[in-house]
Amino acid sequence: MSCPHAAGIAALLKVARPEWSPATIRSAMMTTSYSTDNTFSPIQDIGNGKPATPLAIGAGHVDPDKALDPGLVYDLKTEDYVNLLCALNYTMKQIQAITRSSSYVCSNPSPDLNYPSFIAFFNANDSQSDLILTLTNVGERMTTYVSKLSPMEGLKVRVVPEKLVFTERYEKQSYKLEIEDAPYIDVSK
Repeated sequence: MSCPHAAGIAALLKVARPEWSPATIRSAMMTTSYSTDNTFSPIQDIGNGKPATPLAIGAGHVDPDKALDPGLVYDLKTEDYVNLLCALNYTMKQIQAITRSSSYVCSNPSPDLNYPSFIAFFNANDSQSDLILTLTNVGERMTTYVSKLSPMEGLKVRVVPEKLVFTERYEKQSYKLEIEDAPYIDVSK
């Protein structure tokens, strides 16, 4: 049932904020969602009765009121999706079939999307993954955002810069997310 609810909320947001792109609407819904139930306990995974992981719960429970004023959003353009397809080695014929256009070229292939969630890949030769993400201020006024990280077992994560100051609506600023694979060491022994 989440699909019709999310689609309905997206439609309501589009009516309230007609200037927002589909990516902006998705970002607003994802970044303002919550992961607690009506008792303020973590939402449970129905399969095992334990707190749901991000892979089980996704972004969380959508809050339409908060999504109307998310503050910051991650926006995307069609070219960003084409650059992803190029990085995934899709042929121009396949890209044209998907986009229904022959006007796109693979000038800037990139496996990274400016998206509110991500997966970091590591290989044997490289234990660090860096992402450059861009935020757009959709708020009305000057505001400052400071990064807050939750520790993750086996990873070292850093945001550079740690603070972004926005002075106007629709201003864009970028930050780098550095993720380093840190070997897990059992210190309980």
